[in-house]
Amino acid sequence: MKRDSRLSNVLHALLHMAEMDGPATSDSLAQAMQTNPVVVRRLMAGLRYAGFVSSAKGHGGGWVLSCPLADITLRDIHEALGAPTLLAVGNRVESPGCVVEQAVNEALSDAFEAAEQVLLTRLGEVTLAQLSAQFHERMVARGHAHKDFAHEHL
Repeated sequence: MKRDSRLSNVLHALLHMAEMDGPATSDSLAQAMQTNPVVVRRLMAGLRYAGFVSSAKGHGGGWVLSCPLADITLRDIHEALGAPTLLAVGNRVESPGCVVEQAVNEALSDAFEAAEQVLLTRLGEVTLAQLSAQFHERMVARGHAHKDFAHEHL
């Protein structure tokens, strides 16, 4: 089963955007996210609707952050992406009339719901500013200055 990495990819891209002096094009973000620019535009549309990014067309245009990193939580981004399923496991649905399957699915559904609530709560406690600070701490720990920031994709 393929994992949904949209949240991770978008967070990666947003942190890069926070380091940039100007707009990031859909092409450069697509390269960093290893996807197609059309996919980037679709993902960014949800973020634009939520007020987290804005875009400008034409030469020198692209995507920019439109609010402070401290105002955006990981849960906010998750929800702006359409709140995709967080857990990759699910219930068996081959025999809905089977009482064993019903009992198992009820128990698992309760556990899945509880786990998802814990995860959503945690995502709501972490801001992009905190992620950015962790990134900068790692850069300093490796002996790099802020100006040394570079990424092979952007």
